[in-house]
Order: sequence, then structure tokens, then C-alpha cells
Amino acid sequence: MTAIITAAELAGESAGARPPVLLDIRWQLGGPSGRPAYEAGHLPGAVYVDLDTELAGPPGVDGRHPLPDVTAFGAVMRRAGISQDTPVVVYDGGQGWAAARAWWLLRWTGHPDVRVLDGGVAEWTGPLTTEIPRPAEGDFAPVPGSLPVLDADGAAALARSGLLLDARAPERYRGDVEPIDRVGGHIPGALSAPTMGNVAENGTFLPARELAARFQALGATSGTEVGVYCGSGVSGAHEVLALEIAGIRAALYPGSWSAWTADGSRPVAKGPDPQ
Repeated sequence: MTAIITAAELAGESAGARPPVLLDIRWQLGGPSGRPAYEAGHLPGAVYVDLDTELAGPPGVDGRHPLPDVTAFGAVMRRAGISQDTPVVVYDGGQGWAAARAWWLLRWTGHPDVRVLDGGVAEWTGPLTTEIPRPAEGDFAPVPGSLPVLDADGAAALARSGLLLDARAPERYRGDVEPIDRVGGHIPGALSAPTMGNVAENGTFLPARELAARFQALGATSGTEVGVYCGSGVSGAHEVLALEIAGIRAALYPGSWSAWTADGSRPVAKGPDPQ
């Protein structure tokens, strides 16, 4: 099962006998809610899901976007019409981070058929609607564990024994600036691999062979365990998705840098060198 779908492919499937459930996850880091943009026009049948309140738990020592309560997450997905056997397509405004977060959570909790609309709503050439759907409730029952997860200790260990990728912008990895979290820098041993390197100018993912070459050059070779973190587990999900497209299974550290630095005793590396 591929992890992404093109707008043309989605248009065809939506007109077919088994249309996917659509989730609109428009979101901006530190920005206003994506609901007004959703209400102004969304893909027909799409249900809006709020990343900050429905795809994350309350911020705290586990990070700015910790994993949501699984029971509450399941209720949100069922209200959106998701059942265990229904295909799901998630999209956002085009950056891909928020959609990837929804993709990762659904896959992590056991849904077998979830894809991201490549390039988001910006790539959609079909009609938009302002009609708010009221789907029949689904039966999806989330069971965590279908995708690998790291905690802080696991991330630290993987940085030594395998490959830990930092998906944030290079200047945040180096610690030149830190606009959000309490301190700048990176987990010692982690390599810089910004999400911007996974996509073309229009925000669509690079071809699988190019992504595979990128990650292999970073050290994701056969037999190497790979993990990813970012600021709060959102853009990191996008990197995990890019790795999935490349044929590489990777673990996500959901708490990421915001959880790592919540404990002042954890080491911080600065500069371009991993150590």
C-alpha cells in the first residue's frame, strides 16, 4: 500500500464504488486555526480535524504536541466516519506536516489503509464545497503499536547505535536560533535532515528513488535502525512518511526536541557536528 495519492488518483477513487473517507488537517505552527479555511472551501465530504486539540494531547513535559489520548483519538476518527475497513485520505494546506501527523497516528493505531494527498489542497483541481458533512459513525478501534516509537532514552541510544535524523531547519539543529523551545541545538549524535529536502518546490514529495538516495547518503543503509525527531513530532511524521515512500521503516520520537529539552539534565549539542 502506497503512503501517498495524487489529486488525479483521488478524484478517480472518490467517484468510484469505494470512495475514501477524507480528513482536512489544515494547520500552521503557531498560527490560527485551520477551521476558517476549511469552512471557506474544502474537498467534498472532507471532515475537519484540529491538530492541536484532536491529534495531540495537552502540552507539557512530553512535548508541545504529545500523543493524544488513544480513546479520545478513536472517538474523533469514528465521528469522522472511519471504520477499520474504509480507506482514508488525509490532506492539509500543502506543507504536508499536519497531514503526515494524521497519517502517522492512524497507521500507528492500526488502520491499514491511510494515504496523504500529495501536495495537499493546493494540488486539488476539482470542486471545493462549503457544505459540512455529517458522516455515519465508523467503527475504528485504535490499537497502538503498528509503527515504531522512541522515547527520550531510545532516541539517545539510537543516536549512538543507528541513525537518528533531525527533521528541523538547519539553523535550529545547529542552535543558531530557537524561536519556540527553551534551548537550541540537537540531540548528541543526531544528523540534520530537514524536511524541506524531501519535497519539490510545490510541496509534493520527490520520487521514491530520489528519497531513497537522500536517506542512503545520510546512512540509512540495509540493516541500520532509523529514527526521526523534530520540534514536537509533527514535521518528524513528515520525515517518517518520506522514509516510508523510500521503502525505509523509521521510528518516530513523538515528544521530540520540545520533550527532550523539558528535562534540563539531558545533553544538548550545538553546531553542525552531530556530537
